[in-house]
Amino acid sequence: MAPFKQTAALLSALVSTASAHGLLSKITADGTEYQAYNPSFQSANPAPEVIEWSCPQCHDNGFVEPAMWTDVTKIACHKDATAGAKVAPVKAGSTIDIQWTTWPESHKAPVIDYLAKVDDATTAKAADLQFFKIDQKGYSGTTWASDELIANNLTWTVTIPSTIANGQYVLRHEMIALHSAGRPNGAQSYPKCINIEVTVGGSANPPGVTADKLYKPDDAGITVNIYGGDLSGYQIPGPALFEGGSAGSNSSSSNVAPRAQRQHARTF
Repeated sequence: MAPFKQTAALLSALVSTASAHGLLSKITADGTEYQAYNPSFQSANPAPEVIEWSCPQCHDNGFVEPAMWTDVTKIACHKDATAGAKVAPVKAGSTIDIQWTTWPESHKAPVIDYLAKVDDATTAKAADLQFFKIDQKGYSGTTWASDELIANNLTWTVTIPSTIANGQYVLRHEMIALHSAGRPNGAQSYPKCINIEVTVGGSANPPGVTADKLYKPDDAGITVNIYGGDLSGYQIPGPALFEGGSAGSNSSSSNVAPRAQRQHARTF
């Protein structure tokens, strides 16, 4: 990218940083539509009961910076988020549509989705969630996953693996904005958590890790200059993609060879 264009792109991104980022507007799980959480619920009496985790600190639509990623209560489901009061039933193999209120075009980002098995999603604690990755998309060579989300009516569709065991889970949906990731502590994580109960599932119970172990600030997919150079080998951060209980991974995570296309957890 020419120096002028690179500088202009960076300035545009910095201006957008001060503007509103998105919250979730609604979640459609296995064909049923659910209201998402909104920080304005703090002043409601009674507050609406929703499947998304509550985050009173999200009133500014802010992000979780890498310096906070060692604090599981901040990075798991956003800053000091607490469990949603409801749970959405979904059949294994079905889809969940997650719609955002808005997302700045300048905030280029991979989209990553995880699940954590729990006994009761409505009483789960962020520090106890053990996440395994089920879906990811990064850079295709021409577009970022965030561009696709914007083009799809600000919606991301997640497929629940058909092989996972029945039970309650916390779905962690995350975008990691990279417009300022060329400098230390510049990446911006926007995690959102949703309570679901899987039915008609299989027997897979994949291991996971707590959210503070998902990334390191210096991971290749976290500290990256998206305004210059060849991004075709961009590595999506985080652990390997779950493959329906099989060994290995075909993901483009930072611990395996990169690929451009979107990948779901395999089902067999």
